[in-house]
Amino acid sequence: MTVTLAQVNKGDELPATSVRVTRGDLVRYAGASGDFNPIHYSESFARRVGLPDVIAHGMLTMALATRLVSDWVGDPGRIVEHGVRFTRPVVVPDDDEGALVELSGKVTAVNEDGTVKLTLTAKCAGQGVLGGAYALVHLP
Repeated sequence: MTVTLAQVNKGDELPATSVRVTRGDLVRYAGASGDFNPIHYSESFARRVGLPDVIAHGMLTMALATRLVSDWVGDPGRIVEHGVRFTRPVVVPDDDEGALVELSGKVTAVNEDGTVKLTLTAKCAGQGVLGGAYALVHLP
């Protein structure tokens, strides 16, 4: 279902979702992105450079937030602009459950030009992992 401008009001919340990120996901993402930095797969290296454990790729976390938006608008081509700051890493334990990333969003502006501004939240272990996360979408 596609969301239309007439259906959206400032303050509306996007359907929240949660995504588990496992070490296997990090391997697949590294292969797809070409980002083979050892902080994403080597626990000993991650700890040597001061991290608590292996961490997810920042762009993977951003992609999860983007998927929340594209699922809501029904067409990723409707995303006009998107931005985040990486504020805290998603630490991915070496187990079958991985890390749980909780995603939510809210409409903060409905503009006369048919665009809608969304603020996005991504949390892991109860802490925000993206700062200033937003998307601007164009709705029919």
